[in-house]
This record gives sequence, structure tokens and C-alpha cells, in this order.
Amino acid sequence: MAGKRILSGMRPTGKLHLGNLHGALSNWVSLQNHGAYDCFYFVADWHALTSDYAGTAEIRANTAEMVIDWLAAGLDPQKSILFIQSTIREHAELFVLLSMITPLAWLERNPTYKEMKEELTQKDLSTFGFLGYPVLQAADIIMYKAFGVPVGVDQLPHVELTREIARRFNFLYGEVFPVPEALLTEVPKLLGIDGRKMSKSYGNSIFLSDRGDALKNKVAAMFTDPQRQRKKDPGRPELCNVFAFHRLYSPVEAVAEIPPACRGAQIGCIECKRRLAETVAAGLAPLHERREHYLAHPEEVRGIIADGNARAAVIARDTMAQVREAMKISHEL
Repeated sequence: MAGKRILSGMRPTGKLHLGNLHGALSNWVSLQNHGAYDCFYFVADWHALTSDYAGTAEIRANTAEMVIDWLAAGLDPQKSILFIQSTIREHAELFVLLSMITPLAWLERNPTYKEMKEELTQKDLSTFGFLGYPVLQAADIIMYKAFGVPVGVDQLPHVELTREIARRFNFLYGEVFPVPEALLTEVPKLLGIDGRKMSKSYGNSIFLSDRGDALKNKVAAMFTDPQRQRKKDPGRPELCNVFAFHRLYSPVEAVAEIPPACRGAQIGCIECKRRLAETVAAGLAPLHERREHYLAHPEEVRGIIADGNARAAVIARDTMAQVREAMKISHEL
């Protein structure tokens, strides 16, 4: 591997849905296949503890399921390094060292910290781990001296904080870490079947594993234009989430036909969703085929993870040797 490094991760908090696919995974695959990047994608299981430390029973199973979804979506272990965060203990060491130099005010002003404290009132987020998770995130990124971090616009503050921490380390101890760039990705606005943000916690998601009747029923239940009560009412496709999915999954000619037919009440919502269910099923068919393969061959998945862990560990050990030397805490006699 000799290209610019890309790093990103996901928390193993449950099944992946189409929002995850189009918001992150598809971009990960594109970066992997670009040819100019060395891609590192990791299961952020320690990050899952920051908000769900009281319920860890599903983390192991969620990790295996998520890696299978990654492989099904097109991540290739021959082109990308796929690994599990907690197996690389150097992440914890670098987290401790970076926490020594990160001002508390930097963490307290993190907008995501404030938002999640307000939204997740049912969870106890008054922990050091939750406040300090951006430092762990910084350790994850700069451990591999990543050039870029693919993010949506809402995650830009996280990358900026990582950049500040990297610059502070370099100022104090010498130029060890490149300052990573945020690779801003265009995330399609995909809402859940109830019109809210697609989220496992809302129970409104179409999962990557959904197929057959499960997929058809979810598409049939999708909210459409709230002002269109009957087929003869003119619709507004620009406000309809079903049309947003058509733009991702349907052929170009079908996408062009739907708006005038909808506005002219020539097609009803039931028919529109029936067509969508067919195109989504067709679009996901290759993914489902790959997913079935990996579900039937768990030993292959374990081998891929083990190989990725080993490859990541080599780089992490080298980075930490440089860090200890720079900080003058290397005590080899």
C-alpha cells in the first residue's frame, strides 16, 4: 500500500440501513476503488461504549453483522484494511497521551456533545468517556497518519478538533502527524419510512438485509406527499421521500417520467411505491447475493477481520514507537 491514507469507522450499534449505505458505505467503496488511496475502515466498538456502556451484550454479534454488510456493499479486503478498534490496543495508549494535551474547553464546545446530551436524555452521558470521545476519535485517525477522513457536513467539527489536536501535538513534540483533511461527501437526503431521519432507534429503517416481502412492506408503508390524499390529487414529487429513493434506484427514463405523472395525477402513490420496491430489490440484489455468501462462510469473515487487525497493528506499533520517542517516554535501556 503506497497511496494517501483514508480512514473512517462505524459504531456496531445494530443492523445497517440504506441511510448508512448511501451516506457512508457507497463512498467508502468509491474511495477504495479510486486507486489513489489506501483505505482503513474500522469497527468503532470502543466508541459504541460512549453512549451504550450499560448494554454491551450485542456488540460482538453487531460487529460480525456489520462487517458482513460492509463486504456485501463492496468493500474488498484486498484493497482496504478492515479491522476492529479494540484489538489495536495502541489506540487506547494514544488516546491517553492525547488526553494529556487536549484542553477541556475544546471538548465542551463540541456541538455534537451538546446536541446528544439534549437528545439522548434517556441515557446517562455524564461520563468522561462521552466527553472525551473526540480525543479517542483523533487517536483513531492520526494513528494511521490519515490524509483524509470522509464525512458529512455535520461531522466537520469532529475532524477540525482532530486537526487541532494533531497541530498541538506537533507543536509540543515535533512533526509526527500529518494534519488530516475532511473529505466532504454529498449525502443524499434519505428519510425513514415515517418521514423522519432514518434511524434504528426510530424503527423506521430499511435495512440492507431486508428483501422479499419485508422490503415490499416497508416501501409500501413509506410516507408520501402529505397533501395528496387521493390518486386524483396532484402530487409534489420534490417533497415526496418515495421520489428521493426513485432518484437513487430507478432508471433515468423512469425518474424523468415520474414528476409529470405525479403532478398530473396520472400515477398514484401505491403504484409509484410498487415500482420503487421492484427497483430497490433489483438494485440490492448483488449486495444480497454477496451477503448470503458471507453469512454461509463465517470462517472467511473471521479470517478477513484477523488479517485486517494484523495489518493495522503493524502500522499502529510503528506510530506509537515514534510517539513515545517524540514525547521522550521511550524507556528502552
